[in-house]
Amino acid sequence: MSRTLEHLDRLVGFASLTDRPNGEIVDYVANVLGAAGARVHRVEGGRGKSGVFAAIGPEGPGGVMLSGHVDVVPVAGQDWSSDPFTLRRAGDRVFGRGTTDMKGFLAAMLSAAERAGALAHPLKLAFSWDEEIGCRGIPVMLERIDETVGRPEACIVGEPTGMRIALGHKGKTSLLAVARGQAGHSAEAPDYVNALHLGAEMIAALRAEQDRLAQEGARDDGFAIPYSTVHAGVMQGGRALNIVPDRAEIAFEIRNLAEEPPGEIIARLQATAREIAARAGPGGGLEIEQTGAYPGLATAPDSPAVALARQIAPGPGPIKVSYGTEAGHFAARGIETVVCGPGDMAQGHKLDEFIALDQLAQCDAMLDRLLARLRGESGS
Repeated sequence: MSRTLEHLDRLVGFASLTDRPNGEIVDYVANVLGAAGARVHRVEGGRGKSGVFAAIGPEGPGGVMLSGHVDVVPVAGQDWSSDPFTLRRAGDRVFGRGTTDMKGFLAAMLSAAERAGALAHPLKLAFSWDEEIGCRGIPVMLERIDETVGRPEACIVGEPTGMRIALGHKGKTSLLAVARGQAGHSAEAPDYVNALHLGAEMIAALRAEQDRLAQEGARDDGFAIPYSTVHAGVMQGGRALNIVPDRAEIAFEIRNLAEEPPGEIIARLQATAREIAARAGPGGGLEIEQTGAYPGLATAPDSPAVALARQIAPGPGPIKVSYGTEAGHFAARGIETVVCGPGDMAQGHKLDEFIALDQLAQCDAMLDRLLARLRGESGS
């Protein structure tokens, strides 16, 4: 595991926040893979962002892909015990931003590539960008998978699952409701359309839709919350107490079960928004726009990817996870995909984020078993 820890030390040292270019960490990844004999393909994403596809072994389609993202969430406002971008070891844990989500798995990917050797079947690796702000990088990369490393037979996305195999997660759609009113003096407020009032009606509509989904929507008891959810995260509007607000915005999201496409939920909310606007009269308006989305994951338990995962990660499971991943994008491309990686998401996105050393050791062991299968070793 020492080599994995060396890579993790370097990876944590790159402050690869989503609001910054990621050239330095991607250079490091590409250089390590190139030195290991991998065929490296850099995929440019614009705005100083890029990702890497790499392959070791026979060229063309087939084999197994390991996938992870290089970006991490901010540390602003978190009172860390030490520098979040310097790996710190304390007992059986190592601390630093991204150790769990998900540079621990990236480090294991790099060290596995270095010890891969001659393979009968290809090992493929994907290092994406901007997962933390809506899985923006991987769709761009997947457009080029056939022309670079070739489509794999199976994919393992290494988000932290405690090394348990995850077969599913909900999809997510981010939306913005924009209410328009009329500015005017508050002493004459009844003569104007108050955008915040329209926004408040929209909030009520979101709550009503959530109640409907909980009572009448699809259910999957594999999730802690077994139905699709609607969540309003931000509402803002108005400039001064004595001015009737002419604009209000509500940022909200839908996290949908695979059995319940978000389009139907959005259509109902859009119809309600039109009704609210109509009641407001000529001076009001309420529109909903989509700002981001990623698909859910619903891998069949008898999938070949699950069979492979059970062979190389023989722990308890399978499970479903509450958070979203890039796995849904792979599955949407027809690539059988599971989620399995070291660490616990309960440690992610928090101050003093850490990963347990035994989780990294289990991940290295899983990837050793994968390499043995890709070499075609008997009894593996």
